[in-house]
Amino acid sequence: MNLTLDSIDIGVFIAYVVGLLIIALWISRGEKSHETNTEDYFLASKALPWWAIGASLIASNISAEQIIGMSGSGYAMGLAIASYEWMAAITLILVGKYLLPIFLKNEIFTMPQYLEQRFDSRVKTTLALFWLAVYVFVNLTAVLWLGGLAIQSVAGVDAMYGMTFLALFSIAYSMYGGLKAVAYTDILQVVLLVFGGLLLSYLALDAVADGNGILAGFGILSDQLPGHFDMILSPENEHYMSLPGITVLVGGMWVMNFSYWGFNQYIIQRALAAKSLGEAQKGIAFAAYLKLLMPVIVVLPGIAAVILYPGLTQPDLAYPSMMSLMPVGIKGLIFAALVAAIVSSLASMTNSVSTIFTMDLYGKVKPGKSQTHYVTVGRLATLASLAIALFTAKPLLGQFDQAFQYIQEFTGLFTPGIVVIFVMGMFWKRTTSKGALSAAIGSAVLSVGMKLLLPEVPFMDRVGLVFLLCLALTVVISLKDKPPEHDSSVSLDEVSFKTDSSFNIAAIGCTLILIGFYATWW
Repeated sequence: MNLTLDSIDIGVFIAYVVGLLIIALWISRGEKSHETNTEDYFLASKALPWWAIGASLIASNISAEQIIGMSGSGYAMGLAIASYEWMAAITLILVGKYLLPIFLKNEIFTMPQYLEQRFDSRVKTTLALFWLAVYVFVNLTAVLWLGGLAIQSVAGVDAMYGMTFLALFSIAYSMYGGLKAVAYTDILQVVLLVFGGLLLSYLALDAVADGNGILAGFGILSDQLPGHFDMILSPENEHYMSLPGITVLVGGMWVMNFSYWGFNQYIIQRALAAKSLGEAQKGIAFAAYLKLLMPVIVVLPGIAAVILYPGLTQPDLAYPSMMSLMPVGIKGLIFAALVAAIVSSLASMTNSVSTIFTMDLYGKVKPGKSQTHYVTVGRLATLASLAIALFTAKPLLGQFDQAFQYIQEFTGLFTPGIVVIFVMGMFWKRTTSKGALSAAIGSAVLSVGMKLLLPEVPFMDRVGLVFLLCLALTVVISLKDKPPEHDSSVSLDEVSFKTDSSFNIAAIGCTLILIGFYATWW
């Protein structure tokens, strides 16, 4: 479906692009007396406030696959897909409470750096190479490809031209200023994303009710599509393999969420750049509340599209179709919000690729170079990663009907092992390097084996089972191995898990809201 953008819409979009570039360059300017060092470039001088951290976490997370894909899932299966967002909210609270204090106390730049402190360089290098491969060949390619398709479906521009524009745009505003430019411009991106999403939901519900308001529209959706408001799917449901009932709340989704929100460089890097632990935790709590809001922004329009556009050939056409409800001018703003989500994710990923490559790999091979040299290498790594992703996106993803499946299946091979390595490394001092490596290798082998031998097991359940098997494997190998000799990470005795009252109140509020949601739409 191609929507024609009016000249006013195009003008609004161009104004957004130019405005964002100007703001990014203004933020990126440094003091003339101060030479940009690695902490400035990769960790925003460790001076990010809570509101920038929270906004940037969400802007980095929400991209084309979430907006287009989750609206499509809302069209096909309904509110159940919101579990991805709502379970992430409570995961963020737990990450802020129990994981952030450990990472910040260790004063790390990257996740592999912590693994080197806790285990050894073998574990660090193995995981650093894995993350670089995933970020470039899975995450970056998927965001570019889906972003290009989104631009093609909304504006009628060829997907390859769309991908090239997205890559150049993200380079233009992020490569010079590093994480600081990304994080602060993400505030604008999130405001636009939330405003645009809420407006689209308002217009969709009002259209469902024939102009009688959003409450009437929501009532009609609930009455006419009761199956689309089941949060926990029964085994008879055709989408049970995607969201396997009650195990969504107690199984593999926890593993997926902790891997993504707790141990994923391009997400956690914002929190590592906080001016203090308290500020990082406030930012995490802010992001949790934004996650509670996301289903209203991305899933609800998809459900409304079932009534407004019942004959769509593909569920993923739901969001582009809904954009036709937008008045001239606003449509350009919503298109800008979609592009904003895509480029902020690209910028975040490439910044993390350059951080891991420079600090964990290049810096070890070429130690003792100047800070300026490492920043330059980081910028070149940003360029290289985007160039590789741009040329491999279509060959890798062009044959998939749903690129989101490609992302899940590939990352799901390694996710259980990664969570085991970090959790055991942090909270069980007896864990050895061999135990950690066994989890990394075992995760891939067990995941492939289970997929081939037990194809009837839902993906989410498979992740949970592989996690438990990797956990057992790590314990057995570590106990058979001699106790770890190398551990320069900070002892848990030196880490305080005490949180201030504002974080505690936010955590309780988030939990009560989630209980209310699941109790209402069980």
